[in-house]
Amino acid sequence: MKIHKILLNLIVVFVGATGFIACDSEKSSSDSFDRKTMLQVYADSLIVPAFTDLQTKTNALQTAATTFVTTPTTDNLTTLQQAWETAFISWQYANAYNIGPADEEGTRRKLSEEIGIFPINTSSVESKISAGNTSMTDVTRDTRGFLTVEYLIFNLQNDNASIVTQYQNSTSRGNYLQAVITNLKSQIDGVVTAWAGNYKTTFVTNDGIKVGSSMSALYNNFVQSYETIKNGKVGLPLGKMVDKAYPEKVEAYYSGKSLEMIKHHLKAMENIWQGRTKNGTDIIGFKEYLTSVDGGNALNTTIESQFTAINNALTAVPTNATLASQIKTNPAPIDTLYTELQKNVAHIKSEMAVLLGISITFTSGDGD
Repeated sequence: MKIHKILLNLIVVFVGATGFIACDSEKSSSDSFDRKTMLQVYADSLIVPAFTDLQTKTNALQTAATTFVTTPTTDNLTTLQQAWETAFISWQYANAYNIGPADEEGTRRKLSEEIGIFPINTSSVESKISAGNTSMTDVTRDTRGFLTVEYLIFNLQNDNASIVTQYQNSTSRGNYLQAVITNLKSQIDGVVTAWAGNYKTTFVTNDGIKVGSSMSALYNNFVQSYETIKNGKVGLPLGKMVDKAYPEKVEAYYSGKSLEMIKHHLKAMENIWQGRTKNGTDIIGFKEYLTSVDGGNALNTTIESQFTAINNALTAVPTNATLASQIKTNPAPIDTLYTELQKNVAHIKSEMAVLLGISITFTSGDGD
């Protein structure tokens, strides 16, 4: 019995030591990745360029709006519409970076909520125009932002002549349009200024993985932005959130650019995942981070395969009709797209979080 007890104690000690060794090995495996370099590269090659480009495109939008409001003609309206589309495409590549100066603070919400919210409240917009109310500091965020600009310069009939007439007959409408764009510019300028100042250093040096770290913020914003495609841009209009389709709740409803924006948004998500700049240059990214940990290679292969399936499903959605109209008349391809988007949530949100040791800090409310 005494010998058995001694042997048992030795086994316990051995197993315990092995456990500690395994834990230390796992820790060193995940901690061996150079997160600081990754954050530096993301700041220099993805985040700052995205906001700088957005600032440039928004400046052009403001110039086009001023010209149109001063001289409301169909030619000037067409130029304004093109400037809006260009700026809103740029926004698709910046909307996942609600970090630091773009995060919520006080009464200010995240940048994506301040300037990218949809659907907008058209009744409230019209009420504010009628009252001559150009305030952009109230809580009605669905009366401003990129999608409010869209509503003010497009209509479902593609009747630019009638839009021009509205501005010729209403000074208040032009004032409100300019106020919305001025607010857009102010919000974006503030973010660009902060990143050009001290914030980039703060972002890069905060290289842990705990809640509040830059890596946690970057990862959570990536996942949340991906879910905006699945839930907001596809799921809600398709009827996946409330068992009733709302085609009019697609993003970019009035311009009919919904599919185009989804394609750009998805490309931006892949760029963040792959570690790839907008022009296609490969950099260090989440892909490399994931493959540096045990089990990461297999999950990486799964995620990449699923992104391919998503792109194939998106390509299969016809482009000869708007997303809103297809939800009414031909929803099957869009339903397939939603299904493929859904499959990747478990991989990038649950499995990847476990392997990297990063906590999910937001709630999507859809049960994933």
